[in-house]
Amino acid sequence: MPIIIHSKYKNKEEAILQLVADFFTKGNMIVKGSRNTIKSNFLGDEKVNIKFFQKPGLFKSIIYSFFRTTKAKRSFDYANYLINNHILTPFPIAYIENRNSLGLLKDSYYVSQQIDYDFTIRELIHDPLFPERNVILEQFAEFTFKMHEAKVNFLDHSPGNTLVVKKSSGQYEFYLIDLNRMNFKNLSIEERMDNFKKMWLSKTMVKAIAKTYAKLSSEPEDKLHAILLEKTTQFKRKITKKKYLKRKIGRK
Repeated sequence: MPIIIHSKYKNKEEAILQLVADFFTKGNMIVKGSRNTIKSNFLGDEKVNIKFFQKPGLFKSIIYSFFRTTKAKRSFDYANYLINNHILTPFPIAYIENRNSLGLLKDSYYVSQQIDYDFTIRELIHDPLFPERNVILEQFAEFTFKMHEAKVNFLDHSPGNTLVVKKSSGQYEFYLIDLNRMNFKNLSIEERMDNFKKMWLSKTMVKAIAKTYAKLSSEPEDKLHAILLEKTTQFKRKITKKKYLKRKIGRK
């Protein structure tokens, strides 16, 4: 079971491997998904998360073994990129890839620090009366601008994938999670606004984010507002249509 460990944790290899070996019998369940499972446990005195990526089908196993990096490796590499560019994410500790004798991927694990967060962007989206909502939105827009400036296109930039930590009144920190779908390039203003579309923003929120992003980017506010509103509306229509068709097919 090959393991890649961050240099800060080199002396804890045996303990990390033991956490992985005990994954199915110990630890606290955080997420039990059809493809991935996340548990928390302790590495010494430090609370950590272990994300288990289940064995892919044969075709994907071949792809991930010989043509594309695994989700665990991408999570680790992308977290290091974010941290090196001063973008917060749970600190990457290690990743482990379990392969068979032919080198085909069986399953993999990603280990990172646990973040004790206060809420996610999802709670903010669904509650118009959320405390300091506009302040958080402005700071979230700044956080996303900083991410874009670092050439990060986070393809899963959705409400549940940003953890929020309240530092004090009016001061918040944002941490990206679920990192394995990213690419890195200079983003046009269209692409930057498109990156917000999965946030399911209301018209009021679109206005607030466009205003803040315009100040940071020196782009006209009305231009950003128009693009962001269009991208958001198109995405909502697409998802709503997909759900409608799914319901219709389900009734037949």
